[in-house]
Amino acid sequence: MAESLIEQLPKIVAEGKKEVEKILERLSGPNKLTLQTNEYVLPSKDKSGLFRGEVKELNEKEWHNRLIYGDNLLVMQALLAGDLETGLPSMRGKIDLICIDPPFDSKADYRTKITLPGTTIEQKPTVLEQFAYSDTWKDGTVSYLQMIYPRLVLMRELLSSQGSLYVHLDWHVGHYVKILLDDIFGKDNFLNNVVWCYQTRQFSKKYWNRKHDDILLYSKNTDQHIFNWEAEGVLQPYAEATIKKFKLKDEIGYYRLCGRGISGSPIQSAKDVDPEWEKTHPELVVRNYIGKGFAPHDYWLIDIVNQVANERTDYNTQKPEAVLEKMVKASSNKDSIVADFFMGSGTTGAVAEKLGRRWIMSDIGKPAIMISRKRLIDMESKPFIYQSIGDYQKEAFTSSRMFRRVGDLANVVLNLYGALPFPDDQNPNRNLGYIKNSRTLVMVDSPSKLTGYATLKRAQELRESFLGGWGKVIVLGWNFAFDIATVIKNLNDDKLEVLVIPPDLLDKLKSKSSYQSLLKSGKIRFSSLQYITIKKPVVNNHSADIEEITIELDNYVLLSPDALPLDEANKEKLQDIIANDPLALIEYWSVDPDYDGTTFRSKWQDYRENTENDADPFRVVKQIKILAPKVKGKRKICVKAVDVFGFESVVVEEVK
Repeated sequence: MAESLIEQLPKIVAEGKKEVEKILERLSGPNKLTLQTNEYVLPSKDKSGLFRGEVKELNEKEWHNRLIYGDNLLVMQALLAGDLETGLPSMRGKIDLICIDPPFDSKADYRTKITLPGTTIEQKPTVLEQFAYSDTWKDGTVSYLQMIYPRLVLMRELLSSQGSLYVHLDWHVGHYVKILLDDIFGKDNFLNNVVWCYQTRQFSKKYWNRKHDDILLYSKNTDQHIFNWEAEGVLQPYAEATIKKFKLKDEIGYYRLCGRGISGSPIQSAKDVDPEWEKTHPELVVRNYIGKGFAPHDYWLIDIVNQVANERTDYNTQKPEAVLEKMVKASSNKDSIVADFFMGSGTTGAVAEKLGRRWIMSDIGKPAIMISRKRLIDMESKPFIYQSIGDYQKEAFTSSRMFRRVGDLANVVLNLYGALPFPDDQNPNRNLGYIKNSRTLVMVDSPSKLTGYATLKRAQELRESFLGGWGKVIVLGWNFAFDIATVIKNLNDDKLEVLVIPPDLLDKLKSKSSYQSLLKSGKIRFSSLQYITIKKPVVNNHSADIEEITIELDNYVLLSPDALPLDEANKEKLQDIIANDPLALIEYWSVDPDYDGTTFRSKWQDYRENTENDADPFRVVKQIKILAPKVKGKRKICVKAVDVFGFESVVVEEVK
């Protein structure tokens, strides 16, 4: 007989504690996880086509809010470890408030609809989202609780001594998660089960209609936690009818006279009050001041984000800003850091920004990243850093039961590509092979590395020298350096080809039988890299110390539709767009007119749905003019583009 969920809970907790112990041990080791800075965003969306770029350098000693793409288990490890090279100290004990809204509906379908000129494409969750989703629910609620336990422990590590955690859940898993939270935080640190009530069109004739969610509130330390109960928006406002009863006023505020319950007082109700009684019988009268409001309660009547709300982002699980405002106002101060590791549409960061708090947000979904970045730019937020964890394949390889060495994995990749591996005595790293009846060498890069300039130079050298030389070399990579497209362009080598190993390959290689099945099917596809091209920038004098730079998008080449999470009908739609209007696939592009070769400083941005520059909500502008201070010698211009699927590409051009 199968064990019940209650019987399995002790095992879930024990396994979670072991996992956390390993994670915390790794933080002090040499191979700790770090965050990769992709972009320093100075929000300045295009409005007129002509923009004077703000000259502001990234000061790593200053605090910068952070938008992070990645699995939050890895993100929190990186935050706990810190990285002095990128200006990030350890965040252990530094965060005053964490608000999370983890997924809690096992039957949800998080498909993303992408509206393009003349058509709509429906995208399944990305490969990484599918990994996370399938792992979360493969064994139902048990898998969910196994996923959430170590994450909740790491959140407790990040919280300050005055910090609090809000966990938004519903009837699916809320009661089980509370048991885990009691174990992690201690039952005495449980403060509230807030009930958020709302209106929906849901209707059932079989049970009471579900019109509320639960928000569990825990503190790190009940004696020290922040709770600003008198803050505006936290105190419960009085009804208008109540306020009208307070007609008298002094230097303190509005009041009414109260005598009920006082021996000898004739006052029976507020309507009986006679101000003269206070003068003649002060001992029988009490002044009752109205104040700002009454103590906040643990049920919130806040409607969901409706179809025409100004704050609506069309993200499936978007929460009203009013809900987050209550949390942020009550449980953080002006100098507090607020975090959300299941950020969705970015409501937590948007609210924290408006209320003058510092913030950190992360999500594993690329749609969440794109929507949140646009939302922050739209509201003209303070400059923030966009970062990522680039070690998914490394982590997947580390946890793989099938592969003990990188060379074993490389050998499998060679076979799946259709190459014959060289014997081990000629190929000690086991990452080189060749195409039969062809002078083509194939090299597989490590999942622990970013394929970049050094790898490609090594491939060229092997092509010329390995076993007498080869006519062509193909490099198969997992992760790629930020500037890989520019590196390939500058090498200008038609005998060098770079292809992408399917990012879900490690997930498919669970056993030898699954490998044999993939080998026989021949369905593993290795795609070309996506890249953006621009026309040669034109630089003209604007004034004695200012130059006008014209930058125009030229073309966008997307990797094969077969590599995207689309069904056949949507692949056909995409193929038409690729053939006829490829730049329509650009979701967001930004420019650094003074690129230093290290940190991309986004000083200008445009994105789809920004109609302040033109009337087309489905396309970005293709040409812009930027005013920037003159520089000595050559100017290095960097353009970054993100397509509607979340893939990033970069191009760098030097101009005099």
